[in-house]
Amino acid sequence: MEYVELLAPARDYEAAVAAVDYGADAVYIGGARFGARRGAANPVEEIARVADYAHRYGVRVHATLNTLLRDDELAEAEREARALIGAGVDALIVQDMALRRMNLPVELHASTQMCNLTPGQARFLGEAGFARVILERALSLDEIRAVCAATTAEVECFVHGAICVGYSGRCFLSRSMSERSGNRGACSQPCRLRWDLTDGRGRTYVAGKHLLSVRDMNLSARVGELLDAGVRSLKIEGRLKDVNYIKNIVACYRRAVDRALAERPGLRRASAGESLVDFEPATLKSFTRGESEYFFDGRRAGVASFDTPKAVGERVGRVAVVGRDRFRLDGAAELAPGDGLCFVSEQATTGAYVNGVEGAWVAPNRMEGIAVGAAVYRNYDRRFTLALERSRTRRVVAVRARVAIGAEEVRMTCTDSEGVEASAALPCETAAARDPEANAAAVRAQAQRSGDTIFAVGEVEVEGADRFVPASKVAALRRACLDALLRARLDRPLPHRILPENPAARYPATHLTGEENVTNRLAEAFYRDHGVERIDPPLELAPSTAGCRVMRSAYCIRRELGECLRERPRLREPLYIERGRQRYRLEFDCRRCEMNLIDETKTENNR
Repeated sequence: MEYVELLAPARDYEAAVAAVDYGADAVYIGGARFGARRGAANPVEEIARVADYAHRYGVRVHATLNTLLRDDELAEAEREARALIGAGVDALIVQDMALRRMNLPVELHASTQMCNLTPGQARFLGEAGFARVILERALSLDEIRAVCAATTAEVECFVHGAICVGYSGRCFLSRSMSERSGNRGACSQPCRLRWDLTDGRGRTYVAGKHLLSVRDMNLSARVGELLDAGVRSLKIEGRLKDVNYIKNIVACYRRAVDRALAERPGLRRASAGESLVDFEPATLKSFTRGESEYFFDGRRAGVASFDTPKAVGERVGRVAVVGRDRFRLDGAAELAPGDGLCFVSEQATTGAYVNGVEGAWVAPNRMEGIAVGAAVYRNYDRRFTLALERSRTRRVVAVRARVAIGAEEVRMTCTDSEGVEASAALPCETAAARDPEANAAAVRAQAQRSGDTIFAVGEVEVEGADRFVPASKVAALRRACLDALLRARLDRPLPHRILPENPAARYPATHLTGEENVTNRLAEAFYRDHGVERIDPPLELAPSTAGCRVMRSAYCIRRELGECLRERPRLREPLYIERGRQRYRLEFDCRRCEMNLIDETKTENNR
């Protein structure tokens, strides 16, 4: 039997609890330092609380230590790693190979920040002792299938959320514009800014558009194909997202994964418990820049979001008529006061709240920027948000019980859905029951009252019903037995793959460029021990990125504009994107079907 994991993000303890309650099989969360989302850091005590809650359901906790490390940070990074292990985490997600060399007693996952693109890279990582490889988001289904076939490591794949337009771990755009670096957990997201597309000599082809901003990913309809390809962990992006996002998106993917598992008897979910959600989940109701399957079916146009990098939400129609203080949609829409709307046109993107609705007529709180023909999206559904906030979904583990009533003792044994068993006994003198059938029914009803525990007691077998036992005694016995069952679940170790590093494994290249960021002595020793002969100074530590490639991407502005070099384009090179003094030359690698950004910004040291 193989296990499938739905992996959810957690900004903090509250988000982690929501992820568990609404159906995640694992959560990933950042520690105090060295995580790729500096705004989602947590003290080790909070991580320990998360592990304690999650492990009740067999839910694993993965901690992120996925930034690059300098030599002077190695000791602190090791202390952080060991503290997280002591707090009960089940795996560390890492980018820097120094952590592979620290002899850590924990499962290691190769972060997407390693730019895991090829079967050769994935094969090496499995041989080097990584239990899991987390793929770059830009891979197609065929490429994912090839990676899964090549490695002994588990394969984890992003299925939902924001997409980095550049290959993860190989993007230096933020660092080229400021001191903030994505490889150090502090990306300033310049890819979401407005840019001009120019010829570098004063001619502008496209002005003030979000040329590098791509839509968010949604592969909820492709879960079965990913499982058939060999993916065993399905990852939701969003460690900076709020609790409502976590509830909705996790609940949505729980349904999608369960449907796929029902058709694949050789696979089962990786944790226990059922989450009975009390609202209808819908991905478009939570933060989205517009949904896309990105390059799942191969490189294609239509993945960009040129007009806005903000959440647009679900489309509700177009503006047909504009009045003095209201507008009319071109069709019916179920809007309500308090809803938030986004209006997108070629001229502008603007927003408003709904004050009132009468048929297709909508009265917003402001009319500025609302024009005939503008596309209308709802990016805040007030009624749906209230339903999320009021949701009291519980996750429960199914239990069957057996109660044996003797002359001087009552014993209860509980067995959960995973076969974990516990028993408790209570000394109790019993007398003959006047009505054994009614007595059995009363014992059964009391045994099923699992209250605020994580268990839902269903079938209850009663032996010795001809002996009467007071309801208070059964209640005390039930509490003791379920407490013992919870302890048994927590004492049961979760499966871990703590693997050795195979010294014979050969890295698939003998030369590492500066983009591959070997930033400390331990990482350098790791690569040299595995056959790398030449290691260039890391671009991450260089004083300037001038003249260097600062982004490599499967995304292509030419493709998005219908100007692919394979299709007789009108736009001639060189092409640049510019913003203020920042200027980057676009370089197109048609053999790989990739776009590169070369830093040609003029600075005081580079004129």
